[in-house]
Amino acid sequence: MELIRGLGPWAASAIVVGTMVGTGIFLKPSEMAAAGGSVSLLYAAWIAGGLLSLFGALSFAELGAAMPEAGGQYAYLRRGLGPIWGFLFGWMHSTVGESSSAASIAAGLARFSSFLIPALAVPLFTWHLKSPFGGAPYDFAFTWSQPMAAGAILLFTFINYLGVRLGGRVQVALTLLKLGAVLAIVAAGFLLGHGSVSHFHPFWPVQKGGGIVTAFLAAIAAALWAYDGWEDLNRVGSEIQNPERNFPRALAGGTILVAGIYLLFNAVCFYALPFSAVASSSHVASDVVESFAGHGAAFWITLAMIVAALGTLNSSIMSGARVPYAMARDGLFFRVTGTVHPRFRTPGGALIFQGVLAALMALTGTFEELTSLFVFAAWIFYALSVVAMFRLRKIAPDMKRPYRTWGYPVVPGLFVAGALALTINIWIQRPVRSSIGLAMILSGLFFYRLWSGKSENSPE
Repeated sequence: MELIRGLGPWAASAIVVGTMVGTGIFLKPSEMAAAGGSVSLLYAAWIAGGLLSLFGALSFAELGAAMPEAGGQYAYLRRGLGPIWGFLFGWMHSTVGESSSAASIAAGLARFSSFLIPALAVPLFTWHLKSPFGGAPYDFAFTWSQPMAAGAILLFTFINYLGVRLGGRVQVALTLLKLGAVLAIVAAGFLLGHGSVSHFHPFWPVQKGGGIVTAFLAAIAAALWAYDGWEDLNRVGSEIQNPERNFPRALAGGTILVAGIYLLFNAVCFYALPFSAVASSSHVASDVVESFAGHGAAFWITLAMIVAALGTLNSSIMSGARVPYAMARDGLFFRVTGTVHPRFRTPGGALIFQGVLAALMALTGTFEELTSLFVFAAWIFYALSVVAMFRLRKIAPDMKRPYRTWGYPVVPGLFVAGALALTINIWIQRPVRSSIGLAMILSGLFFYRLWSGKSENSPE
């Protein structure tokens, strides 16, 4: 029994836009302001991150239109670079990537909720952990937000278990709601706010030399988390209608639309609030609305942001489960994740596996730590997937390619270079989390040998 092509053009676009516009745009501006230290550097990071994401989306559009298969990158790497590379991506995605991504989104959701219910952020207990490398100690605080985040993951796992068409309809509705919320903040902030252009200070960086580079790279890493999500569409490739048309349109158009919205949103943030206030805010959008409409309006916009975060969580869970499903169908993952529900025609085993793992991870980390782990692990394979596209151009020149990447080979080449620079910088900035992610990726070599041996010895 196979999956069905139940996602049309609206659902495809909603997956791209709805996944990208989620927790990141509402939370990352403050982190980027703190890291960048100036408005111009922050905007440079948003623009560079948008261009890098667009270059990746254009490359993935070629891959998706040519190979509309479940698992996306797993299929591209398997065919372009070899089975072991496809497996290592799938292993990373299924054990580190998707679980930390969903947990990050849910953690952002919990942070929004704590604005409405402050008791959610009050620590129930705190563990003081010493660093094994002799650095500053790490305090792990457990609040009600963590079990709330885990519960949200399990809820949307169940929704997607009931059918891909249901998940697609939910995605379209929540995407429209979140876009309306963001545009409402932008319009009201400029029309009704009492902001000032003096808030765009400091405009130029105060750092010099290497400090500017370090600040820029830290800011762009945060921006790329906010942009992340354009590649989710490729993972549900076997369920997209008319993939030769819907992949290029949804990926390129959705990424450009989101980049424009992000730049407008940041403009209203700095118009409404001083730079220092943005840098220190835990919930920037709510603070912006409160600055011109009072606490009551901030309550409602925060509620809308919670629903928006749920939309991102929905699409992340929907697309993420297709990777372990595709691997299991090739005999390279736990067999239970390769099952299709006879009635709902969804990868039920993969959804349950992914949901439980992500819920457990949501109990263990903060939003910033989880996103840094995800970005490091994911962008290694974004780069390798585009490398696979280069190789497929050579080893499979006759492959049907309904869409060819604009600007080839410069555009995909710049994407690969940018992705590699980003991952190296994240490893330097957060070596412990990054090393854990790298170790988990490499641990897949043992399982690849185990599963590939069984697959080769199994009867045809």
